[in-house]
Amino acid sequence: MPRHRDPSAVVAQPAPAAPPSPATPDASDAPAPSTTAAPLPHLLGIDDLDEAQVLHILDTADQLLPIATRERNTVPTLRGKVVCNLFLEDSTRTRISFDLAAKRLSAEVLNFSAKGSSVSKGESFKDTALTLDAMGVDCVVVRSGSSGAPRQLARYLDVPILNAGDGWHQHPTQALLDLFTMRRHLGDLHGRHVVIIGDLLHSRVARSEVQALTLVGAKVSVVAPPTLLPPEIERWGVEVVPDLDAVLPEVDVVYLLRVQRERMHRAFFPSTREYQRLWGMDGRRLGLLKPDAIVMHPGPMNRGVEITGEVADSDRAVITEQVTNGIAVRMACLYLLLAAPAPDEELHR
Repeated sequence: MPRHRDPSAVVAQPAPAAPPSPATPDASDAPAPSTTAAPLPHLLGIDDLDEAQVLHILDTADQLLPIATRERNTVPTLRGKVVCNLFLEDSTRTRISFDLAAKRLSAEVLNFSAKGSSVSKGESFKDTALTLDAMGVDCVVVRSGSSGAPRQLARYLDVPILNAGDGWHQHPTQALLDLFTMRRHLGDLHGRHVVIIGDLLHSRVARSEVQALTLVGAKVSVVAPPTLLPPEIERWGVEVVPDLDAVLPEVDVVYLLRVQRERMHRAFFPSTREYQRLWGMDGRRLGLLKPDAIVMHPGPMNRGVEITGEVADSDRAVITEQVTNGIAVRMACLYLLLAAPAPDEELHR
């Protein structure tokens, strides 16, 4: 039966299975529960989280990382659960990351893309959602070119919705995996200084990144061509820096954004060469950084535009580590949405 919200159908749910300990994948002891973090009904955006919830996700990912990095290894935490990856926008690394995260936890995965589906034949977003619900999925991971699509989906369905990127709006798991990576290198992020460089106008990553870093007490500066700064940038609570070279010696993290040519319908800067000269990260600028500063990029990279090969391949760059950490963070999100112990309460199904 489809599982829409029905106030008359109130059923007490049994306690969920405890997740495994990363050190002993077949054990039944769960990650230590947070005493302050509220449960997660959905993960739609960083702006829906508080600091305790962000830190609880990162702490849970810490415990799951050994499982995430163990090849051909699964644990039974989400056995019997069906996770649907509803990707209505092209993606490779994010979809694969979510796929691996669910499978590491033994969930069944249903991959749904717009191309060749009923969506391409004119089916409405609502009818697609109700069809998935009728199939009995337990969680929907959604990526869409339309801002607000995950929140709309959460109104249609009574299962957890996880935002894998919506329009220019949010990409919460990217921000969380970035914080996780920063914390593993720098420790407590309170008071740390992060500079975000590049195409902020079209970037959902930048919006989530700024919100997440602000929640944990980091200082955020941004550097970009004036044409690629959002008109509402003053409301972001960041420092807009005109000179990249001046800020680099002060920062702990250099976070480079991809130039999103596919979203650009006019010229936002004179040339690729000019962009690289003024806002790109090269070997000379790498030499301006503090000894323990790191370089990050959400991928995919445009080598020779926002980052040179020398920087991307240096030991300061933690870009491939971000990819690995993304599996652990997405495992943590799925676990907290689908299997984390919650206070005794009746759930509507």
